[in-house]
Amino acid sequence: MTRGCQHLPSSPSPPVFPRHHSLFLSLFLIFPYSRIPSFASSLPHLSPHSFSVTLFVPPSTVKQPPTIVKQSLKDYIVDPRDNIIIECEAKGKPVPTFQWRRNGKFFNVGKDPRVIMRSRSGTLEIRSSGKSEDYEGEYQCFASNEFGTAISNKILLRVSKSPLWPKEVLEPVVVREGESLFLPCNPPPGLPPPETFWMDSFIMPILQDKRVSMGLNGDLFFSNVLAKDATTDYSCTARFEFTHTIQQKNPYTLKVLTKEPYNDTFLNSTDLYGARNVPETQPTFLSPKGLSSSKIVLRGEQLLLECIAAGVPTPTIDWFKRGADLPSKKVKIENFGKTLRIFNVSEEDSGDYTCMASNKIGSIRHSVEVQVKAAPYWLDNPTNLVLAPDENGRLVCRARGNPKPTIQWLVNGEPIESSLPNPNQQVLGDTILFHSVQIGSSAVYQCNASNEHGYLLANAFVNILDMAPRMLGPKNQLIKVIENNKTFLDCPFFGSPFPLLRWFKNGLGSGLDGGQYKLYHNGTLEIKQARPEDQGTYTCVASNILGKMENQVRLEVKEPTRIVRAPEHVTQPKGSTVRFHCRVKHDPSLPATVTWLKDDKPLSFSWIGRFKKDEESLTIHNVNPEDGGTYTCTAKTEIDEDSASARLTVTGRPDPPQDLELSDPSARSVRLTWVPGNENNSPVTHFLVQFEEDRWEPGKWQNLSIFDGNLNSVNLQLSPFVNYQFRVIAINAVGQSQPSLPSARYQTSGAHPDVVPSGLKGWGSKKNNMEITWQNTERNGLNLRYVVSWRRKDTEEEWDNITTTRTKHIIHNTDTYVPYEIKIQAVNDFGHSPESNIVIGYSGEDKPSAAPTELRVSKINSTKVNIHWVPVDPSTVNGEFKEYKLYFWREASLIKGLKVNKTKLHKGFFTTAEHPSGILTELFPYSKYKMYMVVANKEYEGPLSNTVEFYTKEGEPGAPKYFRIQRHTDVVHLKWDKPLEPNGVLIGYTLQYHTVNGTQAGERKVQSFPPNVTEYIMNLPNRFTRFKFYLAARTQVGAGEVYAVESPHFTNEAYKEQEDIATQGWFIGLMCAVALLVLILLIVCFIKRSRGGKYPVREKKDLPLDAVDHKDQDGSFDYHSDEDNKPLQGSQTSLDGNVKESDDSLVDYGEGGDGQFNEDGSFIGQYTVKKDKEETEGNESSEATSPVNVIYSLA
Repeated sequence: MTRGCQHLPSSPSPPVFPRHHSLFLSLFLIFPYSRIPSFASSLPHLSPHSFSVTLFVPPSTVKQPPTIVKQSLKDYIVDPRDNIIIECEAKGKPVPTFQWRRNGKFFNVGKDPRVIMRSRSGTLEIRSSGKSEDYEGEYQCFASNEFGTAISNKILLRVSKSPLWPKEVLEPVVVREGESLFLPCNPPPGLPPPETFWMDSFIMPILQDKRVSMGLNGDLFFSNVLAKDATTDYSCTARFEFTHTIQQKNPYTLKVLTKEPYNDTFLNSTDLYGARNVPETQPTFLSPKGLSSSKIVLRGEQLLLECIAAGVPTPTIDWFKRGADLPSKKVKIENFGKTLRIFNVSEEDSGDYTCMASNKIGSIRHSVEVQVKAAPYWLDNPTNLVLAPDENGRLVCRARGNPKPTIQWLVNGEPIESSLPNPNQQVLGDTILFHSVQIGSSAVYQCNASNEHGYLLANAFVNILDMAPRMLGPKNQLIKVIENNKTFLDCPFFGSPFPLLRWFKNGLGSGLDGGQYKLYHNGTLEIKQARPEDQGTYTCVASNILGKMENQVRLEVKEPTRIVRAPEHVTQPKGSTVRFHCRVKHDPSLPATVTWLKDDKPLSFSWIGRFKKDEESLTIHNVNPEDGGTYTCTAKTEIDEDSASARLTVTGRPDPPQDLELSDPSARSVRLTWVPGNENNSPVTHFLVQFEEDRWEPGKWQNLSIFDGNLNSVNLQLSPFVNYQFRVIAINAVGQSQPSLPSARYQTSGAHPDVVPSGLKGWGSKKNNMEITWQNTERNGLNLRYVVSWRRKDTEEEWDNITTTRTKHIIHNTDTYVPYEIKIQAVNDFGHSPESNIVIGYSGEDKPSAAPTELRVSKINSTKVNIHWVPVDPSTVNGEFKEYKLYFWREASLIKGLKVNKTKLHKGFFTTAEHPSGILTELFPYSKYKMYMVVANKEYEGPLSNTVEFYTKEGEPGAPKYFRIQRHTDVVHLKWDKPLEPNGVLIGYTLQYHTVNGTQAGERKVQSFPPNVTEYIMNLPNRFTRFKFYLAARTQVGAGEVYAVESPHFTNEAYKEQEDIATQGWFIGLMCAVALLVLILLIVCFIKRSRGGKYPVREKKDLPLDAVDHKDQDGSFDYHSDEDNKPLQGSQTSLDGNVKESDDSLVDYGEGGDGQFNEDGSFIGQYTVKKDKEETEGNESSEATSPVNVIYSLA
């Protein structure tokens, strides 16, 4: 993702001007920075924002001397066929009048009917009449009004000329092969000089190279002549730019004297000169002549140095500068190394330059002394002065050049020496000083800086004005700026004497300057970092001795526009949906618009199109490859904008490969070459080569090989006797391409099978057979078949064999589990394959005929036991021995009433030891187990061994079935149930707990309970204390798995809700009614008992376990003890843990002894003891008397 941000300038950034009265214009920055680089570089206060310049002209009533604003070039060449336009435009108040001088004399425009001067302008128009040469000369324009005269440069007018080439007869040029040669061009002297180049008589350019090239003067140079140079002619051609004409010189014809006859075979010779018997020579210079020369070049122009050398072989040219390196940034080596070009020459480019021409025979050098001269150029050119009466000022004219230029001052176009004396001015070389100037002394001064290479002319007026301050900008301007940006408030003004300007905020305080503010001489106020508190009304006041004027600017500081969720780069397959996010935050008072661009071009949206946008995103449905590109989201307000870009890459399946070609054919291989298709922005990772053959499975394409994606030419290994054609599929991360078009067919020759059939094996599917199977091999020819051979192992029997076309053969009537030797061979019409190795196979298995004996156990503990037995005779296995398989199951738990899962399990022991044994693990503690053993081969199990019973010992109990916490105002009520697997006789429970405060744990306390206690109430020190509890059951072996819970947070709202419900009238009435009903039932119950009523007894103590196991939902096995089903008597336990018998209560008749709650939520009793009631005699009931039973008895 790329981002860019630009804040539109709230107000233009000002230039810095010296505070003197030559300034009469206010400049405001509106043009781009690059338009005025020299100006911008002088302004260190400017930020790299865009800015521009607007010129505010003083009021129209202000008088102003003339100023030249447009003129023609000093050296002005015109086309003789066109009208001549000599430009001269000027401004001033009053409007200037114009006069011209030609060749230093007054040019009367009105007397020449072919010459007119444009209205309110000094521009001349000379109509063409075929005699434009009559108007050649030096022209100068004079623009005058009552305040002075400005003059233009001297314009040298010349008419373009394109003279014809002189007629001449050129004799053939005779030269010996290997000698040097130059053909002179000497084009006619046109104006401007023509461009020259060389062509043959067929208007084809002469091929130039290191040996043959054109010099800077237009001549054609041959470093050495070869016989082939005589095969064409050579004509110098001149192109005249203004007339758009091309003239061609009569062609030169070469005759080359050779020692060897010329033919084209020499063109390919590595030693061209030696092959033609051309003698080798040392380099000599053709241009320039001699060993040294000199050259003068003007500053700012191009320096062109040339060295062209003769020699055999053709010399190589290298350039050097004495005492320094060549300036690489502005040097260019051209014309095959023969020309050195230096752009924009400066004084440091002067010095000695050396070119060296070298070949294998020797080398030669030429030195060029370069002097850089300079036409005059400005250091300080005079600028316009605006002065008030009695003020002082000066004009400065400084220029540099080589030689040093002379400075000449003129006033109103005449030398200052010949003008009327002015006591208020003093000329001091390049400076004119003005003292106490007076009204009426306005004039235009000219500075002429000249030397032998040119001149500079500059006009500068001195305008004497007397004017009160005036504001030039708009009134009461509103400026909106972005917070924290540098801001400029402009106040363009004018006045003479130059006014003093001050700024005020909200009409209060002293002038603003310093600290956060900076005041420029042109009236602009800079606020270095705009903040919300800088908002307000700013007043600028300009004043001089003639009065004052003010203007106001209202400043509003806004929040910046920001893209807070920018789009991100996306790579998606063709046909998918893509979303670019663009969430914008901006100042609420500035409406923001969000636009989307693709590759810098606006996107168009329609309700039926694939491109949809909402306030925060752009969605593209069903993307295709043309949608790929850079998407830019731009959020813009009237004063700033922010943008962010992301790239969409649309991937797709690759295009199918093309142009499949076959090459390099051989008996078993061929090379396949193809042209990859478009990858569609996802690199091809593999190429899949498929084949189809028209003999065995015609029309079916099969995979042959897969190759890396960087290959497009592969060698394919083929099978014999197949008529192939191929196609290629490209694969990338998106998927597979469509298959390419098929290649031409390629037929391989037939051969005998060269691969032995694989997968040969023999095995019995029945006890009296053996199946022999194998896998197909390559055909390699017609009529593929298999010769299968077999015989019993370890016998001298003859091999039985059969020939078949299938891949399976069954041998019947075999003995049980007998080993056979098996081999196979493939055969076709071309021969047979090698014979396979012999493989051992076996006929079918039968059930084992013997059982393991003397099965017994040892070293019994809670979860594992050692197993011992006497093995069977191997011959009784009747097959391949697999294992001794032990079957075992849990017959019962030693805990009375605990139901168990009697599913039969098994475990295998692979051993051939004489006295085998094993370990049976993962048993349940404190349980009765039964087991027996069989021996097994691959197919069958044998008869059962003796059955063995054993009992596992006690172990550690499992976790309690559940552990719950009920939190009340000041107590915690804990409830639990005994483990699903006690793994022995429970002897109690251990409860540990500690306070919890964040990550800090308090001191751990321990509480023990007997096995019949399953709940506990603990008082809390305060309602906000939290505890963590750890509960474990215990047997004689030790404590079991811990069940940990943490008390919940106390909630005031929940407690308050309980209190509120408990105090409601309807709730109190309902509880009273329930209590009354219970009381009535108790009375009826006691009456019945006092009558000696008899009730049926349902004794469950000695009932056996159900035949069907009952599973809980979690997969564990439930059980019920006698105590769970017997009636219980209530009892209460004191705080010290002693059990005290109590009278009958409702607790005796509850299920499992669960406690009851009062109306206020408190618990009746701390915990309940489950206890067997004493057995009663006769028909007296031992079942608890409950209200329900009472109701049944009454019924």
